[in-house]
Amino acid sequence: MSALTIRPATIDDTPVILRFVRELAVYENAGHEVLATTEHVHHTLFCAVPKVFGLICEEGETAVGFAVYFFNYSTWQGRHGLYLEDLYVAPEHRGKGAGMALLKHLARIAVDNDCGRFEWSVLDWNAPSIALYESLGAKPQSEWIRYRLTGAELQALATAP
Repeated sequence: MSALTIRPATIDDTPVILRFVRELAVYENAGHEVLATTEHVHHTLFCAVPKVFGLICEEGETAVGFAVYFFNYSTWQGRHGLYLEDLYVAPEHRGKGAGMALLKHLARIAVDNDCGRFEWSVLDWNAPSIALYESLGAKPQSEWIRYRLTGAELQALATAP
């Protein structure tokens, strides 16, 4: 087995990022919800001043997983936080430490950037991921309920008088 390496995603990684995004969505029973295109990835991850960042985990020359993250802000802490939007390891490469390597790398980015928090969401049925996160000492934030506006409802609020 080759050593795992993690590096910042580049524009040349766009096809693998989109493949991993689609595979993750299928795993989460939401494949039909993926709207991202090559143009979206270029416009967001690889623009002049990106607000979201990607990592690629490789074993040798093979991309085995990825993570996408961004910095948020806590007014209570007066510090930035790191929010992990997606972390995915291809099924045939699981069990080799890629997920843990990505989490450790992200934790280092958070510490290096003086972040007060490292946060993410997980589906309530994803028992393997929940067990991993809790083994690290991560705590679920059960007192908070996440809300989302999309599509017509988002447009309606944005254009409301």
